[in-house]
Amino acid sequence: MTGSATLPAHRAVALVARREFRVQVHKRSFWISNAIMVLVIVGGMVAYAVFGSGGDDRPTVGVAGDASLAAAVTTAGERLGLPVEVREVPSAAAGRDAVAAGDLDVALTADGGPAGAVAVVDSDVPSATRAVLDAALADRATAAALGTVGLTPAELAAATPPAGLTVDALDPADPEAGQRTALSFAVLIVMFMQIVGFGLTVAMGVVEEKSSRVVELLLSTIRPLHLLWGKVLGIGAVGLVQLLLYGVVGIGAGIATGLLTITGTALGVFGAALGWFVLGYAFFAVLYAAAGSLVSRQEDVNTTTGPLMMLLFAMYGVSFWFLGSPDSAVLGVLSWIPPFPAMLMPLMIADGSATAWHVAGSALVMLVALVLLAKAGARVYERSVLRIGATVPWREALRSR
Repeated sequence: MTGSATLPAHRAVALVARREFRVQVHKRSFWISNAIMVLVIVGGMVAYAVFGSGGDDRPTVGVAGDASLAAAVTTAGERLGLPVEVREVPSAAAGRDAVAAGDLDVALTADGGPAGAVAVVDSDVPSATRAVLDAALADRATAAALGTVGLTPAELAAATPPAGLTVDALDPADPEAGQRTALSFAVLIVMFMQIVGFGLTVAMGVVEEKSSRVVELLLSTIRPLHLLWGKVLGIGAVGLVQLLLYGVVGIGAGIATGLLTITGTALGVFGAALGWFVLGYAFFAVLYAAAGSLVSRQEDVNTTTGPLMMLLFAMYGVSFWFLGSPDSAVLGVLSWIPPFPAMLMPLMIADGSATAWHVAGSALVMLVALVLLAKAGARVYERSVLRIGATVPWREALRSR
């Protein structure tokens, strides 16, 4: 039995939370792991920007014997939005050798006529490159034909009324779609790692206090529910600071390297990740604390936290399901069933498919579930944390007296 509580609820929770926060941030491993993670984030972004984004993937076209043909190819590529790198080569034979060596994608040689040319390639001409070459030859032939009647291309353009196509899309493409997908994937992985890591930290801390009998002293002045929430909030604050650090570093590195250009999207996804991390972490941290109270040795923690890991991996799998099938009706239902909203809602917000009432409703459901879960977790914690020895079964800890 515990002694009577002598500290007010808010002070008790604050004292425990402050203690847990200080214990975590004063660990040398905390600073080392965060330094490594920051280096991984920045290094990964820089490496992807340099090596993974394709670099300058413009096709290289060598032109032999006709400077006007080279100019026509350059102009056609710019007009079509398919720029090519044009190089002058001394002869058709030199161009053929450059293609064989892999220095050129296409070697283009005028065949002497106003509209013809020979393209030497390794195997085939890519469709985009073919469109540029065809347009260049058409422009060249048009200029030659105009010359025979005494007109220049500029005079023809001035006499031709402007033509334009107005596109009325029923389902306009989202220019931020690529960034939303990339950010969603990053958020999913980081949130999973944070919830698992800090949930286990809560469980290990409970077991450590139980095995050292420190908890007996704490419970003489603090109610079990207050001790439980203080531990959850203190360790959770460390996780939130870490997530904030990773997000600021990741967004900053993404903008600096050009991988992120729309800051509103990045900040929106990041803000949603922070909010839902708090709810998801609190949900599982309460369960991890209860699971830790059931055992007396840290090596036995995996036994009682196994079901929690299975639930977390189920959430992880469902989240990847959303990335592949965002319109699934089943996922829409799961977004209302705790704890699945903790990982699904940030993805839905990033995807743009979550309405304001959906976000607010799911958050309210998570809060209600969290309150009920906290009461049950405190009951398990109170009944188990002072029992040293054999593992306490979940059913026994939850059974009403």
